[in-house]
Amino acid sequence: MDDSLSPTKQEDDYVTSITEEHDTICWGCGLRLIISPYAPIFKCGWCGAITNHNARQYDNKYFWLRRLRDRSFVIVLLLFMLFIIGSGVWGIYPVVFSIGYFWGVFHMTITAILSIATLSTYVLAAFRSPGAPPRIPWGSYPTMGRGALMDYTFCNVCSKPKSPNTHHCRSCGMCVLDMDHHCPFIGNCVGAGNHRSFILFLMSAVTSTFYVSIMSSYILYQIWPPLRHIPTVTLSWSTIVAVLKESALPFLISVESLPIRGFVLIYLFFASVSIEIGLAVLLWQQLCFIYEGKTYLSHLNSTSNGNDEVDEKDCQNIVRFFGCSNTATRYLLSFWNIKKIHKK
Repeated sequence: MDDSLSPTKQEDDYVTSITEEHDTICWGCGLRLIISPYAPIFKCGWCGAITNHNARQYDNKYFWLRRLRDRSFVIVLLLFMLFIIGSGVWGIYPVVFSIGYFWGVFHMTITAILSIATLSTYVLAAFRSPGAPPRIPWGSYPTMGRGALMDYTFCNVCSKPKSPNTHHCRSCGMCVLDMDHHCPFIGNCVGAGNHRSFILFLMSAVTSTFYVSIMSSYILYQIWPPLRHIPTVTLSWSTIVAVLKESALPFLISVESLPIRGFVLIYLFFASVSIEIGLAVLLWQQLCFIYEGKTYLSHLNSTSNGNDEVDEKDCQNIVRFFGCSNTATRYLLSFWNIKKIHKK
């Protein structure tokens, strides 16, 4: 019977042996898998967990130094905000109360509300946990259902499963659920646990800096010394030089008689305008990502992978993010739908 086999048939029969390089263990369910030795990244067919033998190892040697740096920066920013609030009250409200008692009380109330809102949301964003992923069973086949760890990876630092929307932060030393980015200004990650507090802080900070810029410029205008008119002596200079001599020189001379409160107001104006522009750009970027149903890291991953498609890009994402009530949600969505119908 063996002699009846043709040479072609004999050439098609191969016998191979399984070496130890082909045999590996799935970290998710504990099953033994047979894979190619040239596949450092593989996915378990039962639980769906992804194993990456080339995963980057993080060094936690200077973790305490990074945490000390972040917390020190948070303390410095808190002191800076308290300085802005205190100098604003000292520089603005004596003049406001001199104009009218009612307007003084009114603006003091607005200042108290904005200050409390900005400081409280900043503290919540800085010291609240960014959101740890939920604990799930893993490592044992009897406890794992089919597809229970679909697209999960293993964090070598935390030694636990990591969902696709979870990322490990070396500065915080933990895995963060729905991580957006690590913000050095709050010394913390922005994730599922404090993302809303971070957005509320940006909103209150932009509103507060805008209010400070308006009030400081108005009070500065009220207390600025009158400009002295200096006529030009000769007509031999050009028109530009003559205009500068009649406008800029009296302005510089008036600065000499400006009180200390005026210099504080000048600093408040330029500081508030510069901070307001930077925070407004960051707030707009964050709201655009929320509107698209993304985070900053997911946006980077989709851009690098060449897949920038969004499943649900609507105002519902913003309403769902802030956790509005059903009545407010229905009102906002109906208003948004009517607006889109009119545009069509």
